[in-house]
Amino acid sequence: MDRVPAAALNRVRRAPSTLARYYRSLRPHPAAELVPQPHPWLRALGMVAVVLLGTWLGLLIVGNVRVPVGPMNTTMTLRPSLAGGTKINISPLGALELNSHQAPVRLDVNVDQLDPGRSQELVDHPERISGLQQEITHDVEHGTLDLAVRSCVAVVAGATALGLAVYRRPRRALAAGGLAFTLLGASGATAYATWNPESVLEPRFSGLLSSAPSLVGNARSIVSEFDVYQQELARLVTNVTKLYDVTSTLPAYQPDPTTIRVLHVSDIHLNPASWKIIFSLVKQYDVNVIVDSGDTMDHGTAAENRFLDPIADLGAPYVWVRGNHDSLTTQRYLEHMKNVHVLDDGRAVGIAGLRFAGIGDPQFTPDRSVTPGGDHAEEVAGARLATALRDQKAAGRPVDIAIAHEPTAARQVDGAVPLVLAGHLHHEGTEIMKYGTRLRIEGSTGGSGLRAVERQYPAPIEASILYLDRGTRHLQAWDEIRLGGLGQTTAEVTRHLAKENQPGGSPSPGTTPPSTPPASRSGATPTPSAP
Repeated sequence: MDRVPAAALNRVRRAPSTLARYYRSLRPHPAAELVPQPHPWLRALGMVAVVLLGTWLGLLIVGNVRVPVGPMNTTMTLRPSLAGGTKINISPLGALELNSHQAPVRLDVNVDQLDPGRSQELVDHPERISGLQQEITHDVEHGTLDLAVRSCVAVVAGATALGLAVYRRPRRALAAGGLAFTLLGASGATAYATWNPESVLEPRFSGLLSSAPSLVGNARSIVSEFDVYQQELARLVTNVTKLYDVTSTLPAYQPDPTTIRVLHVSDIHLNPASWKIIFSLVKQYDVNVIVDSGDTMDHGTAAENRFLDPIADLGAPYVWVRGNHDSLTTQRYLEHMKNVHVLDDGRAVGIAGLRFAGIGDPQFTPDRSVTPGGDHAEEVAGARLATALRDQKAAGRPVDIAIAHEPTAARQVDGAVPLVLAGHLHHEGTEIMKYGTRLRIEGSTGGSGLRAVERQYPAPIEASILYLDRGTRHLQAWDEIRLGGLGQTTAEVTRHLAKENQPGGSPSPGTTPPSTPPASRSGATPTPSAP
């Protein structure tokens, strides 16, 4: 029998131990079992963070296009945003904001400069202006398409590059790029689904007077240079409203020369800067009549009466009702002033093609106290005004605009008049009440008066321009004007259309008031403790 070689025997003897080592290698190392593995949710959150950051970086670096729009050179950019919308920046003059869509992306359009050649062509050939709107629409559509393509590339490239840098795995990086593309697609679909073409009817313009801080100074110098502050604030109103006119060439409500323009102011509270602002608005908007819904004074003393003297030179008729800081002494002083119409106890007057009626505030609280009458006194006063309005209508002289200082009183005329104006709350607001009357509450045109210096953040100065059709005498649109408070130099103009005047809107409110008055009730809007 042949002997087996020793080497072969050694291989056979080692086989079991080799197999054992192999199987042991398949088992996880004890130390590896101690390393915690990331939770799937944490891995998913990490991927989302990488995708969002990569998307933002991609859009920031390469996600913009330069597009000629009419005579202007612009840069269009998509930016992440919680509110969406479109913002048109006209540096350094201001910006125009449109609530065009609801999606996590915002379209920014920066107007870089006017092209001299294209601008000169419009000057030389003014007949081309008639086709300018179509040209601009085509340019914007072309630029938006280019921006969409570039944004897709920027988003995918940014997320993929960041995913590769973080995970160092091509598969993970491609997954990040795919998620970014899906996110952009979903955002685009949301923007398309929520697209609001009527947003151009209600733009909001904001502007900054860059020279004002150097001319006016900070809040500490306001007292010593208050006259300069008044002049600069009035000039700010002029500049902003002029720029608003220039940028309002979009298909928006355009008041014709027959439109009646009403300036609504309220709660001036002895702020002398208000008169210059009102004068500027009267000039810029060609205002037909000014309505003051009260609290022009702070304490209603005879010593304050001289503060009212500039009213005679504002350039438009002045309709006034008494507020809870205005005394009967104040009222009698205004009754003898030229061009002023004091309304009380439902008295009606016709001015500039409109009929106004109003009632003074039944309470006088210059010390900011609350009288026992409270809301009940306001409701009684509002009921008296509603009765007077119905009597006027029965006599064939219907009132177009009612005025009361306190919103609680104003609410009582619901159904008896198309529009009622009020103040008192020191912030603006509008609503259509149950029986169809529109209630417009004005903010403080005096920025809550000189008491504003007591606050850390001064209240804004607010006023409104109301546009009424001369034929129907119904409200068509209004501009809310908001200025920075004492010592600030910002301004904002927001255009609003009455919903019934937008495409598909309902009839104008108040055209068919009920034959019976609404029951007396407390106002739903809370009254501030110390207006």
